[in-house]
Amino acid sequence: MVHVAWLGKKSPFCGNVSYGNSTTEELKYRGHKVSFIHFDNPSDSNASKTLFLANDPEVSLPYLIKSQVYTIPSPRAEKELRLSLERLKPDIVHASLTLSPLDFRLPELCNQINVPLVGTFHPAFDAKNRNLTASTQQLTYQLYAPSLAKFSKIIVFSETQKKVLSKLGVPNEKQIVIPNSVDENIWKPVDKKSEKYDQVKKKLGNGRIFLYMGRIANEKNIESLLRSWRQTKNNSCKLVIVGDGPMKPTLENSFSNLGKDKLIWWGAELDLETRIAIMQIAEVFILPSLVEGLSLSLLEAMSTGKACVATDAGADGEVLENGAGIIISTDNVAAQLKTIIPILIDHPSFTKNLGKRARKRVIERYSIKNNIDVLEEVYTRLRKNFKN
Repeated sequence: MVHVAWLGKKSPFCGNVSYGNSTTEELKYRGHKVSFIHFDNPSDSNASKTLFLANDPEVSLPYLIKSQVYTIPSPRAEKELRLSLERLKPDIVHASLTLSPLDFRLPELCNQINVPLVGTFHPAFDAKNRNLTASTQQLTYQLYAPSLAKFSKIIVFSETQKKVLSKLGVPNEKQIVIPNSVDENIWKPVDKKSEKYDQVKKKLGNGRIFLYMGRIANEKNIESLLRSWRQTKNNSCKLVIVGDGPMKPTLENSFSNLGKDKLIWWGAELDLETRIAIMQIAEVFILPSLVEGLSLSLLEAMSTGKACVATDAGADGEVLENGAGIIISTDNVAAQLKTIIPILIDHPSFTKNLGKRARKRVIERYSIKNNIDVLEEVYTRLRKNFKN
């Protein structure tokens, strides 16, 4: 078994948090030891002393600013990380990169203590650079590439993402494609309605549910979805927006003329059981992003048997290709959705069939079991090479 020091996020809730939680839980279930290192300021002066207890499996690093997108560590965070790793003596350090200045220090730090370093690189992208948001994300890739080339292995989510990093100088042999994944036994179509399911259904009310779940930020392009939804004529359907972010107040104000019979702002939802129930109740999941990595929310929707519509940004187009969902371009998303949404409303049998195909695709390609099998092989090879 391998002792992994996992450097990642536990809050605020985002795809990185879900990735870290699901991966480390599966590793622990298989018997590996996981020490979770994350940014979380101690609540009192005594808390920092408890970080270095011999049997403490979790380490908190101090920070100045932390958001869903990036983290600014405090000046002493690097020292505390180094002391923690020296104490823990892991076989592997795996950094689920949090877009932090500390990320760039990791190769040198791990080299000093002679421990292999694995990184998972999450930032969204659009390889075609079709908009300003994609160009901005490209700068992030350019900034990170020299540092990523120094990692023992870099995990990316798709061949497209690998090609982007290769062009920027990250060697192909350093990169390994392990896509995001979900537990299809948790995210599954409803078989027996639970008490939570009934509670959520009551809150959503009658009507067919179309759903967006994720951050409410510029790059998610939710405004295009709302503009197209405003043109929808069918009164039996509701759009539910689950999540929070900087654009939420502006969008709520701009689309305040859409009543609760047509649009529900659910807000952030941290409870897993509630999120699953919302996804199970929904009929269609829509992801209008301008840039993406590989959306966990999309995989969760597919695994739950929802008909999915997503742009071809990042790796989402690969996920839905060959009939597992509907792929649209990041160009003029609102116009495309104005055509697609009425078709999904008027043809429920087509929608149901798309959901079945989506579920099948997840089981075939994006099961967490298959992905952890590959990750275990990466860990084993790296530990063996370092010992030799």
